[in-house]
Parts: sequence; structure tokens; C-alpha cells
Amino acid sequence: MPVRIRLAHAFMASYLVPVDAAQRLIDYSGLRVLRLPGGRAMCSLVFVEYVDGDLGPYNEFGVAFMVRQHTADPSVRFGDLRALATSRAGVLIHRLPVDGDFTLAAGRGIWGFPKELADFSVRHDGGVRHGALRQDGALIADLTVRQGIPTPQRRNTASSFDAYSHIDGVTRCTPWRMEPSGVRARLGGATLTLGDHPIAEELRSLRLPRRAVMTSTIDRLAMTFEDAVAV
Repeated sequence: MPVRIRLAHAFMASYLVPVDAAQRLIDYSGLRVLRLPGGRAMCSLVFVEYVDGDLGPYNEFGVAFMVRQHTADPSVRFGDLRALATSRAGVLIHRLPVDGDFTLAAGRGIWGFPKELADFSVRHDGGVRHGALRQDGALIADLTVRQGIPTPQRRNTASSFDAYSHIDGVTRCTPWRMEPSGVRARLGGATLTLGDHPIAEELRSLRLPRRAVMTSTIDRLAMTFEDAVAV
């Protein structure tokens, strides 16, 4: 430790969903979703291709929710908005299919990430990024993201998050550092089709809106994962 990812590519779509539906889905973790204006919570769908890293090359699909850090004081006024604005919110990794046996074992054994095997068809180049995810022949999700405009490149592009996971009755927190470059973002820009797999039905239960609140693509992404701590 730490585990380092030297090069990955990613694209994602984020949706505002009813907070009560999101909270019911993640109650098992003991965490609380960030409550945003209008009684909404943030749910993100992300495809990542790991090209060069300590766990080898593989594909990954994540369903993640913005959550309060487990140490946050719930009585603080506007605490959820403040956490989002200051990058002090956590990210709960709710689902994490992958297509590699080694990363499956390492992810579950080291960090408690809910990894499971699935089949991927993904394109990470060009102006339109596309990913389709299937398991046992059933479609889970088919996501297309259209590139946005380049985001300003800051001198220090690294961001740190608390990544939360939960398997086998234990919720864990992992410090997660990301260094992206070649980032493009836009409002909307996603086309999502859900299949008939149980994970797709789970996503339907969130009543995902037709339009994503934001999409982004990342041409080059480096990451560092520290040790997980049970919370």
C-alpha cells in the first residue's frame, strides 16, 4: 500500500434523484446521502478503463452516491451543501462490476469494494464515449456520453475523497486521491438505456430523470488508494 493507478480513462453521468429513494437503497451502509435542494441526492454512473496500475488492466462500472462523511455533524446548518462545495463529501461505491479476477479479489479483500464479474463493451476515445454492461447475458446499462468543453487546468489538479464501501456487514472508508487531466464537462449530454437485469431494476427504483445534471470525460487519470478503515 498504497495501490497506484498510473493511467486510466473514464466517463461518467451524474443524476439528481429523489433523496428518499436513494437513502432506502443505501440504508444497509449506515451512511446518509447528501440532501441537496429540492429533496434530491446525487447518483453517478461511471465507466473506467484501467490501463496501467498495480492491479493490472481491466474495466469497471460504478454506481456511486454522494454521502456525508461518517464523522460529519448532522446538526450543522446547510452542512450537506457546504460539504459538496468544499469537496468534503464522501462517495459510497454502491455497485462495482469489473471484468478481471485479480482486481475482483483485491478489491473485495483489501478495501471491501462490492466488485463482481460482468461483461463490458466500451469505447473511451472520440467525441462520443460509449459503454455497455452485461452480466449472464442480461443488459444492465448502456450509456453514451457526448464530450463537453475543456475544464480549466489548475496547477494542482489532485483531489482527495473518502471512498466508502460495504460488504459482509462492514462499512469501510478508504482515502482516495485522483489526478485527472484532459477533463471535459457539460450539462446533460448522456443517453442511458437500462436493461432487464436486477441492477437495472434497482436503478429504475431511483426514478432517474431523462436528463443527466452533468457529464464528464477524463482522458488521463491517475489514482492512489490507501488502506481501508472499518467505520
